[in-house]
Amino acid sequence: MAIDPFGTGSVTGASTTASSSMSQLSEDYESFITLLTAQIQNQNPLEPMDSTTFISQLAQLSQVEQSVAVNDNLEGISNQLSSMSAITGLNLIGRSVVAPTERISLNEAGAAVAGYRLAGEASAVSMSIVSADGTVLRSYSGLEGGSDALHGVTWDGMDYEGLPLPEGTYYMVLSATDAQGNTVPGQTYAASRVNSMTYEDGLAMLHMENGESTLAGLIEEIR
Repeated sequence: MAIDPFGTGSVTGASTTASSSMSQLSEDYESFITLLTAQIQNQNPLEPMDSTTFISQLAQLSQVEQSVAVNDNLEGISNQLSSMSAITGLNLIGRSVVAPTERISLNEAGAAVAGYRLAGEASAVSMSIVSADGTVLRSYSGLEGGSDALHGVTWDGMDYEGLPLPEGTYYMVLSATDAQGNTVPGQTYAASRVNSMTYEDGLAMLHMENGESTLAGLIEEIR
């Protein structure tokens, strides 16, 4: 049910693509050296390679070598940033954080704060609190439609009839449309405690008390 209008799910794929490109660049570099050496060794002594052509090929070799070196440095920086992300993730264990989720937990205080972000400006926004079986328990309409902020919705823990609901996990369903009636994508947020962290594909993955997992880089707020 959760929607990711900002494309955050493509981080791992981008990292894999970059690694593959670097590997190909290194192979091309080795092939270039091999071909240039063979060309020099097998040239006709009576008709040696034109000096201009030779200098041009050496310049190409230098550019490829520099590209490989730059990629090595960038990969090192990327690894350092990943390590810093892991350390930050460890510091979040036991803390309550606001992160993308479709679930919202109702505690003994009998209230909870939901949140949402919109991918574009909306003229009509509503949010429903539903049970695990999809039953609508409470709805809020006329919510803010700006796309430049994380909006909050305070749920008092009551149902339609004003009766208090038991502690537990419920679900948020967001609906937003623009002035022309077109659907505006959005993502719901809520606070949950961080139980543990794993390091997956170079990224810190947080495992929440509400049963969901999220990247440490997607945390909106630490409480």
